[in-house]
Amino acid sequence: MATKTINAEMLSKMFLAGAANIEAKKEFINELNVFPVPDGDTGTNMTLTIMAAAKEVTALDTVSMDTLAKAISSGSLRGARGNSGVILSQLFRGFTKAIKGTKEIDVFALANALEKAKETAYKAVMKPKEGTILTVARGIADKALELAETVDDLEEFIPQVLEHAEDVLSKTPDLLPVLKEAGVVDSGGQGLLEVLKGAYDAFLGKEIDYSQITPGTNVNMTKISAETNAEIKFGYCTEFIILAEKEFTEDDERTFKAYLESIGDSIVCVADDEIVKVHVHTNDPGLAIQKALTYGQLSRMKIDNMREEHEEKLIRDAEKLAKEQKAKVKAEQKEYGFIAVSIGEGLNEIFRELGVDYIIEGGQTMNPSTDDMLTAIDEVNAKHVFIFPNNKNITLAANQAKSLVEDKEVIVIPTATVPQGITAIINFVPDLTAEENEEVMLEEIKRVKSGQVTYAVRDTHIDDKEIHKDDIMGIGDAGILSVGAEIEATTIDMISQLVDEGSELISVYYGEDVSEEDAAALTEKIEELYPDVDVDTHFGGQPIYYYVLAVE
Repeated sequence: MATKTINAEMLSKMFLAGAANIEAKKEFINELNVFPVPDGDTGTNMTLTIMAAAKEVTALDTVSMDTLAKAISSGSLRGARGNSGVILSQLFRGFTKAIKGTKEIDVFALANALEKAKETAYKAVMKPKEGTILTVARGIADKALELAETVDDLEEFIPQVLEHAEDVLSKTPDLLPVLKEAGVVDSGGQGLLEVLKGAYDAFLGKEIDYSQITPGTNVNMTKISAETNAEIKFGYCTEFIILAEKEFTEDDERTFKAYLESIGDSIVCVADDEIVKVHVHTNDPGLAIQKALTYGQLSRMKIDNMREEHEEKLIRDAEKLAKEQKAKVKAEQKEYGFIAVSIGEGLNEIFRELGVDYIIEGGQTMNPSTDDMLTAIDEVNAKHVFIFPNNKNITLAANQAKSLVEDKEVIVIPTATVPQGITAIINFVPDLTAEENEEVMLEEIKRVKSGQVTYAVRDTHIDDKEIHKDDIMGIGDAGILSVGAEIEATTIDMISQLVDEGSELISVYYGEDVSEEDAAALTEKIEELYPDVDVDTHFGGQPIYYYVLAVE
């Protein structure tokens, strides 16, 4: 039997199944990264991005196209990590814009949503490159629009779109030579295909393992209060006076107290002849009252909902805190603030000494999310906030965070490496305007030639170099410069390709796996080879990369 439409409930299942499938395939996707470095993270970034949205979806009390669209768009936008994650979030953003306001999706609506997804993602990238996830998204949209003219059965429509997506993905190496040289398809495109394959499995009614998706919570005052209220075991503060019709004996008092203990806590029962003062916290005040009526009439009854009072207190406290924070911002906001993405104890300390207000832990091994950026921006109390991503795979997330901030001017300096970030902030001049400082920084980072030394995680062929697993690689700004068996020799070889007649300074930052003695020995050799160039060596403490260095 033909299936003509998808409702919100089914779309929700399809989205969560897509998230579950890419989670299961993320390591396979990571291995498709062109450079055989140990921080290949496309699969990880895309998974973390979609999982942030999946948590929002699982937290929905009611699922409609509108609530689902908002959860997917908001969750993925704020959870986006790395270039592939940001592009994925933009695909979701475009798709969800198209489905809002509908109750069911047919082939025309689905094709339109896929077209909108493609358009939104392409607009988000300043210089779109073919042979990437964007190419696969475009192929999907084009095929969907073509099929929508002749096919109205989703059971026929979806598999044909998927088949075409696989074909487009297989051709990405023909569009991007670096993929062909490495012998892989585009990892981001593969990730998008895995999301769609998982969604199609749910559409077919296959059994899906959702165990990797951690249920989310709606972050609003009602939910927070409800969680806090769970700690309040008995919700009603109940007080009254018994006007005893006969003597209220010690046995009566013991019996009544025992009953109250069976239905609540915080019990007070004080008898004075025929008058008994009672206080109890319970979930059923009626039971306490019914039992008390067996002893006499009741007076001055008072029942308060403690959970409700607690909610009101939370709201009052939140409002008070918001006012205090707003007043603090007005009173103490400075002119300029700085955020840097860094990893490694030594590099973090260098940035702090240079005046960075907020260090976002991350970078090569874990790209921070858009939400991480927003948190940092919120914490830096300044009118103008400079962000140094220090990794080309983080710049898109920083720009996405910038677009979501309205109360501060955020300036993203597209530093591709840590040395560029250090150079950028060193050249900050307090007397210049934000725009003038941005101009100076952009000019200065162009003068920095960066190098990074790490090891290969697989055999491959790239940049006209044959690379074997565990080889040491020296990676420059534009590709792999040197390959060898030893760390020091490979580093020296890489430096020789970065230094020229105009070079004045070589800055070396050694990682957590390099001893101070080895770093000193390398420095001595560099000084011998380049006596006219200053050499500055620091402990960086970065993982995975033995050395990070800059030539200026």
